[in-house]
Amino acid sequence: MKTTEYLAEVVQELSQTGHLISDEQAEELVNQILESKKIFVAGAGRSGLMGKAFVMRMMHMGIDAYVVGETVTANLEKGDLLIIGSGSGETKTLVAIAEKAKSLGGKVAAITISPESTIGKLADMIVKLPGVTKDQSEGDYKTIQPMGSLFEQTMLLFYDSVILRFMEKKDLDSNKMYGKHANLE
Repeated sequence: MKTTEYLAEVVQELSQTGHLISDEQAEELVNQILESKKIFVAGAGRSGLMGKAFVMRMMHMGIDAYVVGETVTANLEKGDLLIIGSGSGETKTLVAIAEKAKSLGGKVAAITISPESTIGKLADMIVKLPGVTKDQSEGDYKTIQPMGSLFEQTMLLFYDSVILRFMEKKDLDSNKMYGKHANLE
């Protein structure tokens, strides 16, 4: 196949993932973010990169949001929210972070393929995304893509959709958000 044919297949796969995500779970996450004082996002590898993109957009909206592990990350306190993106829900470092957040009185949201995972069981709320785990041992979706690519792509698009819902609820538009865009570039 040509590269553009692969691209068309990937886009086709992604077009089928949206209706598989629970509106109720998504809205619960949106509301919890809006109710929380600070938001922390964690993920490993490519899932972590998707989380960084989400934190950036939350910052553009004026939400006090942080990437776990960065040098400028604030401290998590009671009433704050930790969002963990993990396909398998079993990444050891992320399990430890979830446990620590719970011990500090924070709430945990899991964005995962695997609600019955260790992180899923620790979470106060779950958003189940379609996809397969890195080793393709878990998941309810078939994909031509390697490892966790479909999950990671779906997560990025889901996070961007959450931002659109915030914009609607907070009556924001891109012009208002652009005022918080980096200007030392």
